[in-house]
Amino acid sequence: MDEYGWPTEELVGEEAARAAWLVAQHADRQLEIQRRALKLMRQAVSAGSASPRELAFLRDRTLDNEGRKQIYGTRIAGVKDGAPVPWPCEEPERMDELRAEVGIEPFDEYVAEFAVA
Repeated sequence: MDEYGWPTEELVGEEAARAAWLVAQHADRQLEIQRRALKLMRQAVSAGSASPRELAFLRDRTLDNEGRKQIYGTRIAGVKDGAPVPWPCEEPERMDELRAEVGIEPFDEYVAEFAVA
């Protein structure tokens, strides 16, 4: 990343680019790595070389790890009485609008995946 920036599909291929995102996404105990990846990935998205959807997930995860409210509502705290419990969100009234802008399904559809029958 020091030499080339964010590992985009064009640079490293689809599988390796996805793996790089997964590593950053799950580096919860290495917040500086998440922050660095977030910065580089933002640049790649601006250049049209990375996924805005994946950036949104990484941004929410990084905000969560910083103890801040998420933006896109991608982080679910758990399930209580069969219903998903999301982490707090900055602008819950705009969440679906912001999700749509980056290609994420509406919140209700997303959390339905976490519901327990």
